[in-house]
Amino acid sequence: MELGKVLAVCRVHQLLPDAGNVGVTAIDKRAVDGPVKVGRLGVHADVQADRKHHGGPDQAVYAYSQDDADYWAAELGREVPPGLFGENLRIDGVEATGAVIGERWRIGADVLLEVTAPRVPCATFGRRMGEERWVKRFTDAGRVGTYLRVLAKGTIAAGDTIAVEHRPEHGITIGKYFSAPTVHDVTALWRLAEAGKLDLAESYWPYFERVLRGHS
Repeated sequence: MELGKVLAVCRVHQLLPDAGNVGVTAIDKRAVDGPVKVGRLGVHADVQADRKHHGGPDQAVYAYSQDDADYWAAELGREVPPGLFGENLRIDGVEATGAVIGERWRIGADVLLEVTAPRVPCATFGRRMGEERWVKRFTDAGRVGTYLRVLAKGTIAAGDTIAVEHRPEHGITIGKYFSAPTVHDVTALWRLAEAGKLDLAESYWPYFERVLRGHS
């Protein structure tokens, strides 16, 4: 069983003005002390300003790996503290981008999370970072992290162990699907979902159609 660790649990620190359609953003996440409750819609007291594109059961928790944060710290020449990318969990020892779609993580004694979908960078994220062509750079690097749904609620704290309890045999990772999905990948995921063996987020279906049209 693969083991990792929660380095930090983050939630919104303050709503900030934003030039987007909503007018504010909740991307300013920061690490908090002590155990934090996690429920069906994510970390307690966390919010999403743009609920059309963020949040909900399939995007309840966003995890980002320390290895990927270290990569960006070197690229940008600045620190990438937990929460800077809007993540709820900064983790180590278990890959977020390298997680298999449908993988399940047991965190601490009672929380069970399921890997759902990659984070798709948006203009709000670009404005948050203030780096030139940030959305394209983040996309091209493919180090996107993963969203997770909450299968069993409880509490999470920095220092908690992450145990990978289940890893689907299809082997398609968050990073592979985000950066280079093939017709084979789409077909495999589609068939598993139709057979009731994989609970895919709603965001997959329109993207499946675009991939298949592009290869027709």
